[in-house]
Amino acid sequence: MKQLIVLLCLIGASSFAQKGGIAFRPESVDQVFAAARKANKPVFVEVYSPTCHVCQSFMPTLADSRVGKFYNAKFVSTKVDLMSKETQAWLSKRKLYVPSLPLFLYFDPQQNLVHMAMSNNSAEEVIRHGTQALDPTTRSQKYRQRFASGDRNPNFLIDYGMYAKVTTDTVANIKAMEEYARQQPVGQMASQTNWLVLQKLVMDMDNPLAQNLINNLGQYKAFGADEPRNVAENILMSTLFSGRGAQFPAAKVMQVRNGLVKIGIDQKVAANRTLLPEVNAYFKARQTGKAVARMDSQVSNFPLTVPEYLYISRLFNKQSPDPSDVPTVTKWITKALATNKATVQEQADLYYEMAAAQLRAGKKADAQKAAQKAMDLAKAAKIDTKRNVQQLAELK
Repeated sequence: MKQLIVLLCLIGASSFAQKGGIAFRPESVDQVFAAARKANKPVFVEVYSPTCHVCQSFMPTLADSRVGKFYNAKFVSTKVDLMSKETQAWLSKRKLYVPSLPLFLYFDPQQNLVHMAMSNNSAEEVIRHGTQALDPTTRSQKYRQRFASGDRNPNFLIDYGMYAKVTTDTVANIKAMEEYARQQPVGQMASQTNWLVLQKLVMDMDNPLAQNLINNLGQYKAFGADEPRNVAENILMSTLFSGRGAQFPAAKVMQVRNGLVKIGIDQKVAANRTLLPEVNAYFKARQTGKAVARMDSQVSNFPLTVPEYLYISRLFNKQSPDPSDVPTVTKWITKALATNKATVQEQADLYYEMAAAQLRAGKKADAQKAAQKAMDLAKAAKIDTKRNVQQLAELK
């Protein structure tokens, strides 16, 4: 009986805490915003995960009666699980990125983001962020205007950099973090604050803080044996595979490779990681010979599987700016066929690419033979022959 009484007391206490704290609505996000429009109130969204220990530590704060009194009067509130498909689709549609949890997002009733915060765990801080969201002069939505007007306070730059990252505005993030890095004394580059900035905010390998990390990894040993290298590696790779990285010339791609080697990545591993960006950079510069030489070196030094031979053959057939690569592409396809490891479908695909390569070189008769072989193999594999029919028709 005593245990039952204790259990009932705990349940009652939990209910009271929920009633006293933020009243998170259980409906779908769209329904929550519909309710907000009806009430003419902004919306507070906590992005969380049930497995996030930090999120769990916020539960008493969000259940605090002071927090509840403020938020329930000013906002319509809901919480969304980051791991659910619905939440991910909703965030993706709004081009929002979640760098860490919990993340506080504040919207107007029409689902326009006006403020975001990653709060310290206290009632005062959570209320402060809500107050900022309500004030048009302090909310995150005004950060771009403040930056354009010349605000260069380092704390503001950190906030702006994070807002830009959450809203996937990479250009704004890079500009804010460059300004922040320029203000840092040389002797403070590896400070605790700047280490956090490197971990959470820096997205560009050319940022002075990133360059200091890449070139002076030993300065950061206090932050762990492996973590500094991991952070440097992440900055280098995210730079390379960003939208701007796709436009890098080959020399810039080589800078990424050299940076990886500098932080301790094996040279061959670094070369493998930068292979495709380097080849694509040569294509853009119409340097087919260099693209062929780079890929052929890879083929010679690292045995490829049949699917890998197929991939690079397709890549050159689709992206090469001129047919000077065709003899080498033909050699790769012949090597793949000679392995005797290709399935009938893979053989059909290889001969299809062989025909495409020969057609690019103006060798119509050879292309027809390869295309017919591809058709026969496709039929034997009982796969769709629509593209084979089209290819043969183009060669008549």
